Amino acid sequence: MTRTKRAPVGTLVFFAISFALGIYFTFAAVQGDYGLFRRAEIEAEARVMTEQLARVQADVAQMENLTQRLSDAYLDLDLLDEQARSILGMLRSDEIVIR
Repeated sequence: MTRTKRAPVGTLVFFAISFALGIYFTFAAVQGDYGLFRRAEIEAEARVMTEQLARVQADVAQMENLTQRLSDAYLDLDLLDEQARSILGMLRSDEIVIR
């Protein structure tokens, strides 16, 4: 009688578990919470937020400039006149309104 040599079941189980773990960790490295795709999303979101921050800082600087120009220490009469006309809707007698 001849016997055929079979691979032990333990070796097959070991390779199957190793393969499954390798697949799992590869998937987690690409798709997981700390994976490559999530990192790309975070970097894109950071770029958008940086641009938004720059716009908000420009708006704040503009508002600070207008506030400073209307302060008691420095009064810009042209700006005051413009704001009063805008809010009150008034005109001077020598002006012509075009609609």
